[in-house]
Amino acid sequence: MPCLGVGLGQSMTDKAADQAVRLIIVEDDPAMRQFLVSSFAGETDIAVLSACSTFAEGAKAIATLKADALITDLKLPDGHGFDLIRMARKELPDMEIMVISVLGDEQSVVTAIAAGASGFLLKDSRSLDIVNSVRQLISGRSPISTSVARYIIQVVQKTDQTDSAKELLTEREMDILWGIAKGFTYKDVAEKLGISSKTVPSHIKNIYRKLEVNSRSEAVFEAIQRGLINIS
Repeated sequence: MPCLGVGLGQSMTDKAADQAVRLIIVEDDPAMRQFLVSSFAGETDIAVLSACSTFAEGAKAIATLKADALITDLKLPDGHGFDLIRMARKELPDMEIMVISVLGDEQSVVTAIAAGASGFLLKDSRSLDIVNSVRQLISGRSPISTSVARYIIQVVQKTDQTDSAKELLTEREMDILWGIAKGFTYKDVAEKLGISSKTVPSHIKNIYRKLEVNSRSEAVFEAIQRGLINIS
């Protein structure tokens, strides 16, 4: 389904439309997408420029429309919201970005914020809360669902582990960890670092042991929490 060109405030005057916050929505679920669009219907200070259902459509809208804000889901049929956030942050550094997702786990929250999102709401949020959150976003605040905020607090409380973790990992292990976080294969990591691809698994095992984790995703999440890597 192509992006829905909602238009600048169908019930607004041209002057009001020009002054409104220009918003792009990226959400693959039709019912949720319509709910989001309807939430802003009649609002004179926020205008939905486009409501997209895929990563590709969202990327095109971001590149071609002069939007002030982006609301995006994380799980999209042809890509991930994390990458869309990174792209938007690179293309439009001043764009305000908010995630609205069913994924409220620590890893999703931390990764989204690391990628460049300034707000994070869960999909059980009410229309009024969503609209007000966009207003808060534009005013420079960071609207976050209460349950999500708890994860942020937990992350902050763990920051005192950063120094010891940095001392724990070697520079080579830090480089490999960053490559894993960016989604590179072992071969890609080896080529970028100029090492044998056969040695990468050994480094990975050492990273797992030192961080006390058992998988790639856990290692990346732990590294982001501790401030060891920045993947934005």
